Amino acid sequence: MGWQVLTFTQLWLVYELTNSPFYVGLVGGVNGASNICLSMFGGVFADRLDRRRLLLLTQSLMAFLSLALAILTVTGAVNVWHVLIISGLTGATAAFDSPARQALIPHLIDDRNDLANAVALSSSVWSAARIIGPAVAGVLIAVTGPAICFFITAFGYGAMVLSLRSLNLDSAAARVVRLRLLAEIKEGWSYVLRNRVFLGLIGMTFFNSLLGLSYVYLLPVFARDILHVDSSGYGLLMAASGVGAVCGTIAVAALASRGGRGRLLIFGSVVFGALLAVFAFSTSYAFSLSALALAGFFNSLYMTNVVTLLQTLVPDALRGRVMGIYSLTWSLMPLGGMQAGLVANAVGAPLAVALGGFGILAFGLVVAIVGKRIRELS
Repeated sequence: MGWQVLTFTQLWLVYELTNSPFYVGLVGGVNGASNICLSMFGGVFADRLDRRRLLLLTQSLMAFLSLALAILTVTGAVNVWHVLIISGLTGATAAFDSPARQALIPHLIDDRNDLANAVALSSSVWSAARIIGPAVAGVLIAVTGPAICFFITAFGYGAMVLSLRSLNLDSAAARVVRLRLLAEIKEGWSYVLRNRVFLGLIGMTFFNSLLGLSYVYLLPVFARDILHVDSSGYGLLMAASGVGAVCGTIAVAALASRGGRGRLLIFGSVVFGALLAVFAFSTSYAFSLSALALAGFFNSLYMTNVVTLLQTLVPDALRGRVMGIYSLTWSLMPLGGMQAGLVANAVGAPLAVALGGFGILAFGLVVAIVGKRIRELS
C-alpha cells in the first residue's frame, strides 16, 4: 500500500502547491526517467543477488525517503523541487525493487501449477491497496494534511523490512555470475527480442502504460476542476479503479484453468481503452466512479494475464532480467503522465485522457487482427 499512498499524496501535494497539470505530470516523468535508466541493472542484480536481501535494502530506502518527505511537509518547508527529487529517488529505488519482487514470487509456492493463482493473489493485494490506500489518504489529507500520509508510508515500508527479515528462502539466493554486467543486460534483451511472444506481450504493456494508465496522474485535475470534489472524492476515484482491479484479478484466478489467456488479455485491453475514453468526457461524479471501476476490471484482466504468462514461460535464470524489462511498464506510466500533463495544458485534461484511451483501443484491435501467436496463448 505504501507506493499507492506515496504517489497519491505526492500528486495532490504538487497540485496544491502549483495548480499546474504540467507539474503533476512532471512528478511522474522524473520518477519514470530514473526508473528507466536503472531498471535493466535492477533486473541483473535480481538474477545475481539474494533477492530477499536486495528487497531488504530497497524497502529500507523507500522508508527513509518517505520519512524525509513527511518531515519536510510537517515542518512547512516542502517545495515542489523536494517532491521532484524524492520522486526521482523512489523511481531509482523501485528499479531494483520491482524485478526482485516479481522474480521472488515463483519461489513462494511449492507447485508451479498454482502459479497463475499466486500471481492473481499478488495482483489482488496490489489492487486492494489501491482501494484502501487512496481512500484513507484522501480522508486524512482533508482532515489533517498530507504529512500524516507520508509518515504512514514510511511505517509501512518499515513493517515490510521486518517481514522480509523473517523470510528464509534458499532458492532465492544468489547464483554464480557467468558474464559481465553489460553482457548480462544484453543477454536479457536478446532473449526477449528473439521471442516474438514475449516481445509482443511486453510491447503491449509498454503501450498500455504510456497512453492508458497515465490517466492516474491527471486524476487530481478531474477531481477538483471537472467533478468538483475534494481530496476525499479524489481518493474514491482512485479506490473505484482499485475495486474493479481486485474483481479483475479474481476473474483471472477463476478462469485460470480454462485457458484462452491470449484472447482474454486482448479483449481486456480493447475494452479498457474504450472505458477510459468514456470516463474522460464524463462530468458526473457517480458515472465517473462507475467508469473507472469497470476500467480497472478490464485493465486487471489484461495485465494479470500478461504477467502470469511471463512468470510461467520465462526460465528462472533469466527471470530477474525479463521482469526488469517488464517493470519498465511502470516506468512508462509516469512518463505517460508527463506527456498527458503537457497535452492537458494544451487541450485540456479530458481530451488528453480520451486520446490515450483511443490509442489503447486501436492498438488492441491491431494485435487482435495480426497477433496470431498471442491470440493462441493458453
